Amino acid sequence: MGSFLGHAAPGFGFLFIGLWHLFNHIRLHALHPNSYTSLPWFPGSKIRYLELFLIMGGCSISVSTELFIGHLLDSDGTIPSTHLRRFEHSSISMCLFIYSSFAIVIDQIGPKAQNGLTQLLGAIAFAQQLLLFHLHSNYHMGVEAQYHMLLQIALFITLTTTFMIIGYPKSFLVSFIRSLSILFQGLWLIVMGLMIWTPALLPKGCFKNLERDRHVIRCHGDEVLERAKSIVNIQFSWYLMGVTIFAVSLYLVLIKIYPEKVEFESLHQIEGREEEPEDVKAQRVAMKAKLCEPKISLHKGKVFVPFNMDR
Repeated sequence: MGSFLGHAAPGFGFLFIGLWHLFNHIRLHALHPNSYTSLPWFPGSKIRYLELFLIMGGCSISVSTELFIGHLLDSDGTIPSTHLRRFEHSSISMCLFIYSSFAIVIDQIGPKAQNGLTQLLGAIAFAQQLLLFHLHSNYHMGVEAQYHMLLQIALFITLTTTFMIIGYPKSFLVSFIRSLSILFQGLWLIVMGLMIWTPALLPKGCFKNLERDRHVIRCHGDEVLERAKSIVNIQFSWYLMGVTIFAVSLYLVLIKIYPEKVEFESLHQIEGREEEPEDVKAQRVAMKAKLCEPKISLHKGKVFVPFNMDR
């Protein structure tokens, strides 16, 4: 992950998954607003587990590049301090791989707590990601630390909303915010890779310096450093505004493309509710009264009273 590609590749992955979830949650809620339930992942039209397969494939590539390329251990078999971050990055990918693989197994078995259990696995993966990025940011100083600190805000929102979905699976807004935070994670990772690893894009007065076998950003003086951090904060706020405008606009467009499907309910389903609106209740009572009215037959003046099904 210590390169532009190392940040951009997982960034595009998170960006795609976040956009995929955002689209499907809006579409599902637009079609079924009354019966909406959040899903941890969405099946593909031709390949059911396409989303999960892509996550597993990306994680496998990440682990392979982090652990199996170059000299990882010292001659005595210990991990050098300069390679600890490679184990941290690979641990994040491993946990996401575990989530996606178990999501497939759970879907195949189909237990009663299927969605909640899958969401819990996702929450554990995001919790580990937040923890390792928080501890990992101790390696970074100055401008890099500012980028990583702001990334942790998006991670914290993703983690919080994932836990909330377990308790509130029918809340569209929680799912909407979660999808948006995943999308923003990916976008910010791409921005980090571009801004940190492109010398021409560094703030004025800052430069790349090789220290302990890795490049770090240094600035000429505290005033230049504070200015550089402020620029990072402004970038974060601008990208946040842009993503917000995009997400709300996408919602307004999709609810027009996918109108609500009318769902009918039987009389027994209406009566079985613990709470019902007053107008529905009045309508139900009127229907029952009408059904119970005596009806006079035209044959021989006989009176027939219909059988009351509610007795």
